[in-house]
Amino acid sequence: MKDEPEATYHPHPSRPKLKLPPGAWDTHCHVFGPKAIYPVDPNSPVRADAPKEKLFALHEMLGIERCVIVHSALHGLDNRVVEDALAGKGGAYLGVALLAPSVAPAELKRLDRAGFRGVRYNFMQHLKKEATIDEVMDLAPRLADVGWHLQVHMERGMIAQVGPRLVKAPVPIVIDHIGRIDAGEGFDQVPFSALMRMMESGNAWCKVSGCDRITRAGPPYADAVPFAARLMAEFPDRVVWGTDWPHPNHQGPVPDDGELVDLIGAVAPTSAALSRLMVDNPRRLYDERGQG
Repeated sequence: MKDEPEATYHPHPSRPKLKLPPGAWDTHCHVFGPKAIYPVDPNSPVRADAPKEKLFALHEMLGIERCVIVHSALHGLDNRVVEDALAGKGGAYLGVALLAPSVAPAELKRLDRAGFRGVRYNFMQHLKKEATIDEVMDLAPRLADVGWHLQVHMERGMIAQVGPRLVKAPVPIVIDHIGRIDAGEGFDQVPFSALMRMMESGNAWCKVSGCDRITRAGPPYADAVPFAARLMAEFPDRVVWGTDWPHPNHQGPVPDDGELVDLIGAVAPTSAALSRLMVDNPRRLYDERGQG
């Protein structure tokens, strides 16, 4: 194994100026390691530890009370590191698993009792592909049986191709990081138009996280925030927000999580919109299993 790189997260994130409403959620973050306890995939590009204690402290500083930890490819299909973090929060934190599409119903029920509420599949060049679209669609009825959703992280060029099929699944579809579109290509680009069509179906949700991943301009991501704001304006009941801490595989300056929180004010500019984005929507998707 190569030398371990430094942690990908900001060592001293700023305290945000925006005060989040009580019960605010971070619906997309990760925990990595300790590797001495939880084995890692030797082929994963992520190496640095980002343990649950660091995440808990960050959330306390940011004013976040609820959380969804998305299992990382660093630990392959072994979800124990997330299970451990969820157990430490007594139900306030929930999880999204990485699973083989052949996963048995009994294992889904066990993970559900542990606090998991969905499964994620990556269709990104830099991440290991665990399933085909056909296999994911075949799994969807089993997810429906436990009230889970299907989370998809895909290359922007795939949205127009697979989006119309995904939205026909019998479970809510959650799209990561604004579809990983390129903010420099504007609202009329094919991937963003395809993403909007997915949202118009009524069965898709979008995480308005990752402005730092779709930007061409860098902090404070002035080219990217309007995409998140437009999704919030047009689909106010089906968008959720997340930090993406500890920002794995990040290209460019490491985001300051406090500054990411402050950007929410431009996405949800009224108190009603802020409460909807940060409290009401995630509560419906995760606590109420995507109903309503």
